Amino acid sequence: MAVAETHMPANTDWARLERRGMVNRAGFVAFILVFLTLVSIPVLLPYLWLLVKSLTLSDDKVSHMVLWRSGAIVAVAYLGALGLSLVATRMPRVWLAWTVLGVAITILVALFVAPYLTFVNYRFLWNSDINGTGTNRTDLMPSVWSALSSSLMFAIAQTTIVTLVATPAAYALSRFAFAGRETFLRGLLILHAFPALALTVAVFVQLYYMGLLNSLAGVVLVLSALELPYAIFVLKGFFDNVPWDIEMSAVTDGATRAQAFRMVVLPQVRAGLIAVATFTFLRGWEEYVFVQTLLIDKSRMTMSLYLFFVSHDNMGVDYGMVAAVGVVYLLPVLILYTFTQKYITQMSFGGIKG
Repeated sequence: MAVAETHMPANTDWARLERRGMVNRAGFVAFILVFLTLVSIPVLLPYLWLLVKSLTLSDDKVSHMVLWRSGAIVAVAYLGALGLSLVATRMPRVWLAWTVLGVAITILVALFVAPYLTFVNYRFLWNSDINGTGTNRTDLMPSVWSALSSSLMFAIAQTTIVTLVATPAAYALSRFAFAGRETFLRGLLILHAFPALALTVAVFVQLYYMGLLNSLAGVVLVLSALELPYAIFVLKGFFDNVPWDIEMSAVTDGATRAQAFRMVVLPQVRAGLIAVATFTFLRGWEEYVFVQTLLIDKSRMTMSLYLFFVSHDNMGVDYGMVAAVGVVYLLPVLILYTFTQKYITQMSFGGIKG
């Protein structure tokens, strides 16, 4: 049987096709980079303002000048890093180019930004006289360290409760079949989509009669209950992706169901557990509405309340200090994200299995 052969035209200009392909690819990459850059600017600019304002005095002219200079240096650093990333594979000693870029940026910062920087705005870290007026403010609001410790205890307690309750619940929903399971799962999504602010008054009254009003424990229980539906649904998706066979193999080899769950299944969903725990911590760390409503005694305030009261001080708002409090407020989040970002990027959402 004859085999049909196809031949390209003899006059095909391969060099022209290659150039056109390279131009199309370069245009697509350039479009994506420009689009992502333009989208990122409105997101990142407030953080740059926060950092610059926290390190400069309240003089608007100086702050604006340092902000513009810092923005220009960041733009140079970004363009330099972007250019090096695009040509890194073609450079024999790319580390030398990165070193030169780092040194150049350091020199620019030292010459045009560093002379105007100050840590005066961070005086609330070591001085209770946060306004510099000679008035001790500890009778009006606690120290930032007290607020920071309250926020950490609040977020850690909420994360622990949600993770410990959601893990076995998600496992049971994933592995066991029972009547009304699909309805229960859909109910979890409805509960998560329900506007929590509508429950503020009801929660306030309930905690009052339970004796938990004006206590961090009460707020932790409220936020944990609100976060559980989402955590259970997400973790169920991770458990769904663990093959049933490996769990049954462990049981066949003599392990109990609890041992198989602890030693075989849990390591498979570690990324999901860390991701859910991270989002739960962030949710507790940034909580403001329920903390403001349910904590009547402001001596127990969290960092979100501390930032609010500093920015609404009757003695005058110091935007430099407000920015400094904001930077301190962001640091735990940045540290946490640094260690958990690889697990967060592995999150996937499983569907509802019948």
